Amino acid sequence: MATTSHVVLGAGPVGRAVISSLAARGITATVVTRSGRAVPGAISLRADLGDPSAADAATAGAAVVFQCAQPAYHRWPQEFRALQSRVVEAVAAAGALLVAAENVYGYGPVSGPLTEALPLAATTRKGRVRAQMWRDLADAHQAGRLRVVAGRASDFFGPGVTASAVGDRFFGPLCRGERVDVVGDPDRLHTYTYVPDFGEALVRLSETPAMWGSAWHVPNATTGTTREFAAIAAGLAAAPLRLRPVRAWQLRLIGTVAPAVREMIEMLYEFDEDHVVAHTAYTTVLGDHATPLEDAVAATVAAYTASQSHAER
Repeated sequence: MATTSHVVLGAGPVGRAVISSLAARGITATVVTRSGRAVPGAISLRADLGDPSAADAATAGAAVVFQCAQPAYHRWPQEFRALQSRVVEAVAAAGALLVAAENVYGYGPVSGPLTEALPLAATTRKGRVRAQMWRDLADAHQAGRLRVVAGRASDFFGPGVTASAVGDRFFGPLCRGERVDVVGDPDRLHTYTYVPDFGEALVRLSETPAMWGSAWHVPNATTGTTREFAAIAAGLAAAPLRLRPVRAWQLRLIGTVAPAVREMIEMLYEFDEDHVVAHTAYTTVLGDHATPLEDAVAATVAAYTASQSHAER
């Protein structure tokens, strides 16, 4: 069973960011993964959340459970809702608060900034999954089965972030001075979320009962274009800025050997048009703690540069 009052499901970038924010408050969390992976600042527990009895044992005795676990990106339609359903059952049995890490896929294409008041009208496979997962959580909360709150982020970046539009395939070549392939139109506005800010927001939401029962957009730095984002990174890395937009047909070609890349095609609308995520509803209550963009990008560039230097030794 859980050995601490705070349990984090998943040790990816968001789970680790939550653990870091809890540690800053003097809270040691239990982190649950299938492998039992060790994470600094947390107690590791090995469990397969797909097994109801294992999920029950992993969350028993917890006061707060952060749901940061997910299937492989290309398996979301087949597996994600079932995984979260088992988590819901376990957390409800424990009587704990469920804090869900979400994204903004559920809205679908919109005109203008994304706000929490928009309907969940996604038309993509992954967007419909995300929308239904939130409806499931909201129904459980309204029925009194469990307490729940969610934080929604845009595409995120930061030290340790790999599978993202601005993850390894972006910062890796950029920091090596190579050409960077970017999804969609780099001259469109696009909100990016710094993953430590995401983790901090999820913890703040867990501490604020007035926010429970709803989903909130976490704070982000001022939105610019992807080209502007890349220019900041290139300047900090003392590297040339060379961007090449990648089109749908190229993603389909790469996707024949990389399923996760193929899954990006249906989300191209987020990058071919302006994609601005508003967070005023959150900051009005919990404050705007978004890290200034240049500071966030600097920390990310430093992490990639250090990683590459280590690999070359």
